Amino acid sequence: MPATEVAIPNGVQVSVSGEAVTIKGKLGSTTKKSNLRLFTVKTEPGKIALEMTKNKKLAEKSDLAVQAFAAELKTSMKTVQEGIEKKMVVFFSHFPMVIEVKGKVINIKNIFGERVPRVTQIVGDTKVEVKGQEVTVKGVDAYDVGQTIANIRTACYSIGDTRVFQDGVYLAKEE
Repeated sequence: MPATEVAIPNGVQVSVSGEAVTIKGKLGSTTKKSNLRLFTVKTEPGKIALEMTKNKKLAEKSDLAVQAFAAELKTSMKTVQEGIEKKMVVFFSHFPMVIEVKGKVINIKNIFGERVPRVTQIVGDTKVEVKGQEVTVKGVDAYDVGQTIANIRTACYSIGDTRVFQDGVYLAKEE
């Protein structure tokens, strides 16, 4: 079966070292890990070649892994040039919440009137900015941005009836 090829856009540099595929662009870099048992990654001028394994027992799994990794590489090449930005909104009904960012830690204070702040982590090179009721999460790696958003949402979780609207930080409408 022929190798799957992914074109490298102008301004993006790709390097392969063992399992690690590093993609660098004008906004930063990200590293993706490949599975060498299922496929091999080779860089060629202007493209990346993904070759399936020769093992017939792993052929179907290898084909699916190559397709998934090719899609992941395309997304990563786009995000290192354009970046990812997600907006979140702070909602509260009675107790005013305060969100502070200190280094790689986010403190969520006074949620549900609690005296002890809830603490969560920022993943990777993601940047979090708080302006009033808006929280902006920016980065170049889709996984890191998504995991940081999930960490914030998890830190605001309330035990009880989920059908009732609760205070918290929610992802704003996506465009």
